[in-house]
Amino acid sequence: MAYLFVHFREKTTPEGEQVYFGLSRDGFHWEPVNGGRPVLWSYLGEKGVRDCTVVRGDDGIWRILATDLSLAYRFRQDYRLDWPEISRTGSKCLALWESPDLVHWSRQRMVPLGDDSFGCLWAPDVIRDRKRGDYVLHWSSTHAANGYGDMGIYYSRTRDFREFTPPRLLYRKDGAGIIDSAIYQEDGWYYLFLKSDRDPERIILLKAPEITGPYERVPEFDRSMEAVEPGLYEGPTAVRLEDGRWCLFLDYYGVPGDGQGYVPFLADSLASGRFLRSDKAFSFPYGYKHGTVIPITTEEYQRIRDHIWSDTEWK
Repeated sequence: MAYLFVHFREKTTPEGEQVYFGLSRDGFHWEPVNGGRPVLWSYLGEKGVRDCTVVRGDDGIWRILATDLSLAYRFRQDYRLDWPEISRTGSKCLALWESPDLVHWSRQRMVPLGDDSFGCLWAPDVIRDRKRGDYVLHWSSTHAANGYGDMGIYYSRTRDFREFTPPRLLYRKDGAGIIDSAIYQEDGWYYLFLKSDRDPERIILLKAPEITGPYERVPEFDRSMEAVEPGLYEGPTAVRLEDGRWCLFLDYYGVPGDGQGYVPFLADSLASGRFLRSDKAFSFPYGYKHGTVIPITTEEYQRIRDHIWSDTEWK
């Protein structure tokens, strides 16, 4: 077993808001792909992507989805340096690429999921619903239903990533906005990680018997996060390691520049909610930003590592 980290980099130039790969043989020590340069470039929509996710389909196709957003191109002029402005008026589409082997990727296409009642679609993630034989694509957004106030989590179902059901509300937190949803299954339960804007201003964990809820908080996780500084972490992504433990990565954005990146936390199970910070056991070549970790085979690891990526920039 090996691991793939699909992510972007927080830079002030357009190069940062593209798709990057990181690789690991053990989930602890990571190496860059393509010399730390993008493996895929966005040429549609805002011509920049953030908050990448990746899913392996039952049809043998890998898919990357990402937020369609470029701060490098649009933050100062079009969005007037205002994050709420992005939330209200940003892209109603997600960017999508497909591949049979993780190295040969389709041309980018845009997935228009939001209508005029939605604000920007942020931070997509995908989970397979094996009970229904489809995929649940979920993301965070503002909405006209609450005057484009606090964000909620919305979802749509698909079988082929071409036809999607109308979006529905997955979860809304009373008195606070929530973003960056990530859902995992363990022993018949579904666990939902979120970033909460208030009360607490931290990552939270919820669980439910079905993917679409109803969700309830996991109090032990709140206790695990009490020592984590509020308001400095987002973008949770988790992976089950080969030894059965779970590793939760949180995106630390509390400092400018290269000090940003992911921080790891380990737990014996999601059900326990007990995650211990484990910085010393991990190493990263540079500041990874909001992305997704997924297990891959050792053959896939070697294929990605050996591939010459010079052809991807101009596809």
